[in-house]
Amino acid sequence: MTPDLHAHSTASDGLLTPAALVARAASRGVDVIALTDHDDTLGLAAAGQAAAAAGIRFVPGVEISATWERHTVHVVGLHVDATDAVLTQGLMQVRAGRETRARHIGQALARVGIGGAYEGARELAGGDHLISRAHFARYLVAQGKASSTRDVFRSYLVPGKPGHVPHAWAPLVDAIAWIHAAGGQAVLAHPGRYAVTPTGMQRLLATFRDAGGDALEVISGTHTRTECETFAGHARSFGLLASTGSDFHGPDESPHDLGSLPALMPGTTPVWARW
Repeated sequence: MTPDLHAHSTASDGLLTPAALVARAASRGVDVIALTDHDDTLGLAAAGQAAAAAGIRFVPGVEISATWERHTVHVVGLHVDATDAVLTQGLMQVRAGRETRARHIGQALARVGIGGAYEGARELAGGDHLISRAHFARYLVAQGKASSTRDVFRSYLVPGKPGHVPHAWAPLVDAIAWIHAAGGQAVLAHPGRYAVTPTGMQRLLATFRDAGGDALEVISGTHTRTECETFAGHARSFGLLASTGSDFHGPDESPHDLGSLPALMPGTTPVWARW
């Protein structure tokens, strides 16, 4: 298989509609695609229809923002039932928190002379879709405050910068429980992005495993080759399945395009082994 089990659409902070995302995946040789928008399942129906038309396998998913030891971590849910009441209620709570954070980010940016950021991010998000930091980053680029969205994050949106707003998300154990209630597999996303020590990573993985977590995203669009090897070893030692996903948001914003990831390492058990 050529799977990509972590990708985003305009239903959260991606640049392509769910149907366009699936079409791009199919054109680039992906034969199993998961749509895993942040804290929302709004795009799953359209993506599923597009996948059926393109003749590729579709995995309904979601990426839940969670808190562990004051760190923000992300848990991807694969094969979730978007109609499940427990998952639906949990995601509603997280989205309400996102809206509050977005308003606070707008206020924080206004204090350093960047007005209208919340309204600009809301317009870019479109309709009633959730607002993420990516929407603020795109707005600030459009306003000439930075040359790229990466520059915006470095200059405004990370801890210690004027637009950073700390936020407590759903507890990690709750995010896992919501995914399991919806019949899904819980995958700890892009572990290489978390600013934890090696000892902290051991604690995170142990907590994730002991709470029923199923898999670790070994191959990620933001991982180096060395990190992929490291997390393959962690998956083996903690008894976790191994997943792969580009974390694709758009052609100009993602380090890896759909269909461009390396294969999983030998000795790991892929998350799809239990499908």
